[in-house]
Amino acid sequence: MNSNRSYGIGGSTAETELSKLSEPSVKPAPINSLEFQNRLDKACHALKTKGLDALYINAGTNLYYFTNTTWNPSERMVGALLFANGQLKYIVPEFEIGTFNDYKGMDGELIAWAEHESPVQKISEHVSEGIRLAVDDSTAFAMVSRFQEHKKFRISSAEELIRNIRMLKSEAEIAQIQYAMDLTMQVHQATARILSPGIRTTEVEDFIHKAHQKLGIASGSYFCIVLFGKDSSFPHGVKTPKPLEENDMVLVDTGARYNGYLSDITRTYIYGDATQKQQNIWAKEKAAQLAAFKAAQLGNPCGYIDDQVRVQLEKDGLGPDYALPGLPHRTGHGIGLDIHEHPYILRGNDILLQTGMTFSIEPMIVVPDEFGVRLEDHIYMTNKGPKWFTQPAHSIENPFGV
Repeated sequence: MNSNRSYGIGGSTAETELSKLSEPSVKPAPINSLEFQNRLDKACHALKTKGLDALYINAGTNLYYFTNTTWNPSERMVGALLFANGQLKYIVPEFEIGTFNDYKGMDGELIAWAEHESPVQKISEHVSEGIRLAVDDSTAFAMVSRFQEHKKFRISSAEELIRNIRMLKSEAEIAQIQYAMDLTMQVHQATARILSPGIRTTEVEDFIHKAHQKLGIASGSYFCIVLFGKDSSFPHGVKTPKPLEENDMVLVDTGARYNGYLSDITRTYIYGDATQKQQNIWAKEKAAQLAAFKAAQLGNPCGYIDDQVRVQLEKDGLGPDYALPGLPHRTGHGIGLDIHEHPYILRGNDILLQTGMTFSIEPMIVVPDEFGVRLEDHIYMTNKGPKWFTQPAHSIENPFGV
């Protein structure tokens, strides 16, 4: 019998828990047009500073970030050309013009291309010879190579330019992420209550999806990983997950998208009674997470956080480096419009921590073929240092401190 039911694990049903959830009445306002224009202005300033003439922004989160235009990337080129003087032109297939105009978020001329035409050739008709063009690093190589082959373009990567703007979040962006995180934390707490021996991971994933929807996220879960017992020792899961058994470790990693911005939280706890080894590893995981938070100070390199986590793990007899039992991957990743984005909390990353950065702290400990413990919370950097979006887990038996 589950001995930690009084701590909010087990004892309820999916139907009961869904009935308790309701969409909040107070929500952060979407990003406004002034902020989108400010982003374009920052990009123009960066172009001038780097001696570049224009930036190609590909369909996807970068196009949304700079122009408030939602369009998924595909084999057909759709994007925007931002010139250093502020002029904005969109590249779009002719047959998509009507639809594109419905989604277009900022004013700009259209460069239309027919199905049999080369969009790069059409772009070349709107630019001067030898244009110094920074190309969005998310652009497919099939498209980048066409720019490279055309004599009119001098190509460079826009990764650093875009990274340096996008990874510093505004207060409005942080509010979107905070809202999404708060909802997902509610989902985590409700999920723990529906657990019972024999429940399948697919049932739990289905509940998590519906719970996000009940809280007002129409698209439901953006992603979901549910693992029980030995399966939790594989950070991103196994081909055929096992159902829950008494005294299994439970790992749940999920998130959702709100106004384009993402949440991402992982909790690991015991269903039943934890062994001494499980308790010790869980405590070491939390110590590593707190070591990361302590190291996340303005002016420190991102890599320093990962370094300090591994110092803590070695003190606790784990590792070293990526050796197991220990931490087999980086300590964290940035979050925003993409679930994984800059800055990456990774050894050797010399990007300095600045106000506005948002990233995960998740130094997962893997005990091969036994269990894994991942506690994932995100922080944002203020002018006084790091702040949690969500408070770290309480204990292996009582993860939510109920």
